[in-house]
Amino acid sequence: MPSTEPILLTVAEARVLGALVEKEITTPEYYPLSLNALINACNQRSNREPVMNLGEDDVRQALNGLEEMGLGGPARGSEGRVTKYEHRLGEVFNFSRAEVALLCVLLLRGPQTPGELRSRTERLHRFDEISEVLAGLQKLMEREPSLAVVLPRQPGAKEVRYAHLLSGAVEALPAASVSDAPAETGRAAHEERIAQLETTVAELRQEFAALREKIDSLFG
Repeated sequence: MPSTEPILLTVAEARVLGALVEKEITTPEYYPLSLNALINACNQRSNREPVMNLGEDDVRQALNGLEEMGLGGPARGSEGRVTKYEHRLGEVFNFSRAEVALLCVLLLRGPQTPGELRSRTERLHRFDEISEVLAGLQKLMEREPSLAVVLPRQPGAKEVRYAHLLSGAVEALPAASVSDAPAETGRAAHEERIAQLETTVAELRQEFAALREKIDSLFG
C-alpha cells in the first residue's frame, strides 16, 4: 500500500525513480531492471544532471525508501534468480503520458526550460508544440499537492525554468547566460545530439548486461 506520508524524495531516490520510469518507456524489453542495470541507468553520463556515482548500497537504500512510499520496489511476479525492480508511479498518481515524460526528465535533469523539456522528452513522449509542454506542466502544478513549480526568471534568461517538487521546495539556481541566443541554441542542439548518441551506447551496454544475466540464469 502506498504511504500516507507526504512524498519527499532524497536525491538518490529521485534518480532511481526517474531511471526506472525512463527505462520502462525507452527499453521495455529489458524492464523491470536488475540491480546492476539500475545502477548503470542511474550513473549514466548522458541525459543526467548532475552525473552521479551511486553504489549498490546507495541504490538499495533508495529502493527501500521508494518501496515505503509505494513508488517502487521488487517487480511483482518476476521469475528467475536475479531480482528485478520496477516503479509504481501509476499506482500513486493517475498521470497522463505527457505528465510522466515531463516528471521523468525533471527528476533526471533538474530544472529546465519548456524548450529543453520538449527536446529531452522526445524519446518518452512527443510534444508537437511548446504549448503542449506548458499544458503538461500546468497539470503537474495544479495537482494537490503541487508536483512542479515555475522558478523565477534568471537575469539575462529568455525562458523561465520548471522544477519538480517531489524532493521538496526548490531554490532558484543560476542559469547559463543566453546573451548570444543563436550560438547557444546551436551549441545546445549539438550537445543534445551527442547526449542522444551517448544514451544509445549506454543502453546497448545495459542490454548486453541484461542478456548476459539471462544467459547466466539459464546455464549458470
